[in-house]
Amino acid sequence: MASGLFKKILIANRGEIALRIICACKDLGIPTVAVYSEADRNSLPVRFADQAICIGPAKSARSYLDIPSIISAAEITHVDAIHPGYGFLSENAGFAEVCRVSGIKFIGPTPEVIASMGIKERARAIMKEHGVPILPGSAGVLSSAAEALEIADKIGYPVILKASAGGGGRGMRVVDKAGELPALLTQAQQEAGASFSSADVYLEKYIGAPRHIEFQLLADEHGNVEILGERDCSIQRRHQKLLEESPSPALRPEVRKRVMAGLRDAIRAIGYSNAGTIEFLMDEKGDLYFIEVNARIQVEHPVTEAVTGVDLVKAQIRIAAGEELSAILDGPVQFRGHAIECRINAEDPETFTPSPGRITGLNLPGGIGIRVDTHAYQDGVIPPYYDSLIAKLIAHGKDRAEAIQRMKRALDLFVVEGIHTSIPLHKRILNEPDFIAGHFDTNFIKRWMP
Repeated sequence: MASGLFKKILIANRGEIALRIICACKDLGIPTVAVYSEADRNSLPVRFADQAICIGPAKSARSYLDIPSIISAAEITHVDAIHPGYGFLSENAGFAEVCRVSGIKFIGPTPEVIASMGIKERARAIMKEHGVPILPGSAGVLSSAAEALEIADKIGYPVILKASAGGGGRGMRVVDKAGELPALLTQAQQEAGASFSSADVYLEKYIGAPRHIEFQLLADEHGNVEILGERDCSIQRRHQKLLEESPSPALRPEVRKRVMAGLRDAIRAIGYSNAGTIEFLMDEKGDLYFIEVNARIQVEHPVTEAVTGVDLVKAQIRIAAGEELSAILDGPVQFRGHAIECRINAEDPETFTPSPGRITGLNLPGGIGIRVDTHAYQDGVIPPYYDSLIAKLIAHGKDRAEAIQRMKRALDLFVVEGIHTSIPLHKRILNEPDFIAGHFDTNFIKRWMP
């Protein structure tokens, strides 16, 4: 299968996504190189990759974010491609450019597209130009508090300030009235500068109780684009997703069809290639508004894989090798059934306090319709230095009711001892009447667990 693809791929990441990429490469017959920090020396990606190289100490800045060390590892192992996974350097245009200059294929969009989509107000302008609906707000970065006040007065309160280069809720402030805006603008700019090395902030209308809807895209390097449906990611806490599902129980078919058509045109015009996600907010009326593009594979990509049968990571690799979507997808995308993903985090389910440590007991669920993506193992240590995600539990059924029931069964059989996890939280969510009925928004957890 590797004929015409890559000779060897380095995975510039860790944890479950590194192992996920190793699996895709094994399916394609491509050898892999894992890079790891000293804290991950005994991790499963290190064990199952064909080669493994230590690139630094535990702290990410000196290992997984250290571009010279990663490129050095790539050069001495003679790889011809790098897969960045998600997080870390996956949306770093500078890293993608260094790969290109070094003669190594970056499995993702081009540096130019990553840079363009990473500047959120620029992405908003591009989407608006191609008919994709956006929230009213500033045309670009705010230059002053006076400008912010003028725009907010025009579109009406509440409004939200967002870091232009941001994500994960950092550099964000909701403003309910004019008197709060100058101080909150300063706070947002300071936090954005500290988090993203850019204090640029823009403003848009705030939807108080939205749903968070995202569309999965694949685009090849020949101008072909496919939108693989949507995921509903509204169950979240402080802008961090906890549970995702596809299709959304709230999205009207006519809205889905219209938005997918507009996105194909916009993505083609941008010159986007590889996998990506376009994120929207849905208001109480069921209308969608573009918020950002994530120029990478997402944590929740298995939800889309379950309902389409498309291996998105293998597709990424084949696209980067120059293949066309027509060969990769082998016909029109068919959607079947319903899928739900629960993120299993190493944290207290009541306080959300991180819970690193040694796993003293582990049972992974199985059975029809269940998938587990994890790097956890018996006696393995979850280090305190990284994201708390230890597993992704995915349930697929013929409809939403069956997917929920299978997820409940899997959560009951999922045992992790020695550390706290979010499994009890997910059991509660799956039994909530509002969740079962599909009546929820991004404030679901906030209302339920103040």
